[in-house]
Amino acid sequence: MRRFRAPAVGVDHKSTETDPVSEADREAERLIEEMLVAERPGDGLLAEEGASADAEAGRRWVVDPLDGTVNYLYGHAAWCVSIALEDAEGAALGVVHDPARAETFRALRGRGADLNGAPVRVSSCERPELALVATGFGYAAERRASQAQALASILPRVRDIRRAGSAALDLAWVACGRLDGYYERGLQPWDWAAGRLLVEEAGGITFPLEGEPAGLLAAGPALAEPLAAIVAAGSTRP
Repeated sequence: MRRFRAPAVGVDHKSTETDPVSEADREAERLIEEMLVAERPGDGLLAEEGASADAEAGRRWVVDPLDGTVNYLYGHAAWCVSIALEDAEGAALGVVHDPARAETFRALRGRGADLNGAPVRVSSCERPELALVATGFGYAAERRASQAQALASILPRVRDIRRAGSAALDLAWVACGRLDGYYERGLQPWDWAAGRLLVEEAGGITFPLEGEPAGLLAAGPALAEPLAAIVAAGSTRP
């Protein structure tokens, strides 16, 4: 928060010139890594900016230290920290922390999800034409062109589309009913590891998207399959 809306420091680029990483990303990841090593020295680690460790105890932390870096650098308050713990059964816990709003979303497998301690549930929307749906776009021009083509088919069949720029935050907002659904292709595990569990523990359903091992769709139980059909049809549009 001290760096937010201040002059950017130490900005580099990853996959493309529009895919930045800042010193805020790297420092946040270092802090999280140091805490996990101190508290859970036998656990594995997979983090966006390169921190990693092999698991000795069958548990792995999956970390995105700053999801929504472009928003962060432009001063838009749509970014967060995402941390999940995985074990042999899958996701065990997930936390998405939104510092700009002082909101912390938490989920424990089999024990529900909450926002700042208050239980949350996905929306009860059943009809795609009434659904407010979030999505995101990749950084490579070819991927963006494909996503734009799919969006042209999907948009007329839902209430509207939102594009906040943080997959983890989008999923947290599905979990608490601020969005009815979400889909995105071309993600990485750290983008959705915590948010996926939030949605599922809040009563929602998630689907992997075919052709993208880390692509994901999330929605309430009545909306998930109809929305998945619309997204699949849009993605195969000639």
